Amino acid sequence: MKFADALKTARAEPPAGAQPLSIALVCGCTADVLQTFLTAHLRRVFPDRRVTVETGLYGDCLGNLQRASQSAHLGIAVVVEWADLDARLGLRQTGGWSPNDLPDILATLDARAAHFEAAVQTAAASTPVAVCLPTLPLPPVAFTPGWTASNFETRLRSRLQFAALRLSDSPNVGLVSAQRLDHLSPPAGRLNVKSDLLSGFPYQTTHASAVAEMLAALLRPPAPKKGLITDLDDTLWRGLLGEVGADGVSWNLDRRSHAHGLYQQMLQSLADAGVLIAVASKNGPLRVEEALRRPDLLLKPDRLFPVEANWGPKSESIGRILRAWNVGADSVVFIDDSPLELAEVKAAHPGLEAVLFPKNDDQAVYDLLWRLRDLFGKSALRAEDHIRRDSLRRAAEAPAADPDAFLRGMDGEIVVAADAAAPDPRALELVNKTNQFNLNGRRFSEGEWRSYLHRPGGFLYVVAYKDKFGPLGKIAVIAGRRDGAVLLVDTWVMSCRAFSRRIEHQCVRLLFDRFPVEEIAFDYRPTDRNGPCQDFFAALLGGAPSDVPRLTRDLFASECPPLFHRVKVIDHG
Repeated sequence: MKFADALKTARAEPPAGAQPLSIALVCGCTADVLQTFLTAHLRRVFPDRRVTVETGLYGDCLGNLQRASQSAHLGIAVVVEWADLDARLGLRQTGGWSPNDLPDILATLDARAAHFEAAVQTAAASTPVAVCLPTLPLPPVAFTPGWTASNFETRLRSRLQFAALRLSDSPNVGLVSAQRLDHLSPPAGRLNVKSDLLSGFPYQTTHASAVAEMLAALLRPPAPKKGLITDLDDTLWRGLLGEVGADGVSWNLDRRSHAHGLYQQMLQSLADAGVLIAVASKNGPLRVEEALRRPDLLLKPDRLFPVEANWGPKSESIGRILRAWNVGADSVVFIDDSPLELAEVKAAHPGLEAVLFPKNDDQAVYDLLWRLRDLFGKSALRAEDHIRRDSLRRAAEAPAADPDAFLRGMDGEIVVAADAAAPDPRALELVNKTNQFNLNGRRFSEGEWRSYLHRPGGFLYVVAYKDKFGPLGKIAVIAGRRDGAVLLVDTWVMSCRAFSRRIEHQCVRLLFDRFPVEEIAFDYRPTDRNGPCQDFFAALLGGAPSDVPRLTRDLFASECPPLFHRVKVIDHG
């Protein structure tokens, strides 16, 4: 982003009624240019918010961080440079580069890095923190020639990396990837010596934009996609299965098709991280079954569900896959080597992300692997990530039956964790990625979520489920607040894989059991995707829900279908 564009974006009026979003920018340099870029990039990832970025004092990065952690910000962006750890590693102070100074510089950096680490941990206890560690080249401090990695430089960088390692393991802390930043902003083009000496701002504007872009992404990471649908011929493998047979397709170095093997390896990695993987291929099903049984296939066949192999339009195959997964098209990526097939599918499912597999360009395949990592990446793996595929497969294979008899025989168990003081990170993840059974579509940043849960009278229930087919993990979140005789539910989501088990009814029964109220008000708002939530209220209320539907205890008791779950509530205090 150019500075003029950043300035225009930062100064643009937010939408009418936009809620404020305050972010602290912590650095030791002159902050106005970096502040403008960060505001602009945050505006892009928070388009519906009134973003403000507050800065601190020049030359006091650590103090700025300590003060920011005591203020009411919804996120903190920290930019640390070498000069913030020891002024002699910057250009604006002449404290000495003598060989005799090097041990003291190392000792100073050790102590200063420990203070920064402690301050970040303190801030992260209540606020999401995004950290960018030193990105500028070191000045010519050591006595060795520049082509030599001196003992001093190696020790300096290794000590900082140990601090980075500890921070990367900390909840609520995100670190800028040095490798990605190198890609966006090559190291040789980062330092602006003239600007640093004249004004105290050490960055080229292109580098400042790259740093701000990555900090904004850490503070508002995009929701990861849920599923990937892949073509087979000249995509999962090289060759046309119908022409060369199962033994003729390849994905190895000998056949110059190794890029397809790397793609298979990536899909296996995504599947092991909980991503749904399916196949949509114009092929004979028996041939596909034979090829998928090859022992050298890097993507295990049991990771694929469903496999749609037929000669019909791929848009129809993908429609069946989406229904089997019970997810929206905008949560799914489709990969095919044919632009025609991609166009046909995109026309039928406009929300889906259709990506061309560049079968004749190995570099482009490698770039595609990184794109997939970004589309499906998540900050942590949870047990629910490994349950989803198997639960969908079991549901698809379960025989049709009388609903009551079927649910009675499932031996379902619901475990409810009640704890608004120290919420499970899975709760926010569910709220921010669930669309279909979602009360109003509201999303939260981590800082907003913490503030929301600490309202007077607030409550949070996280619902886990299992039955004879296996566990689904944590699949629902319901939250709100008690205000006198009124119970208001303003956040309620449930994973699509938990549909058709009457868990939503059990959630309402839980509220009436836990709170001595005669009526519950739901902050319902229709969205273009929360049809299942609308249908739930319509069935109980006998018609389309109003903006704030109210459900009485007597009405719910008369309209609630039979519930067969065992329910256990765990209060964490």
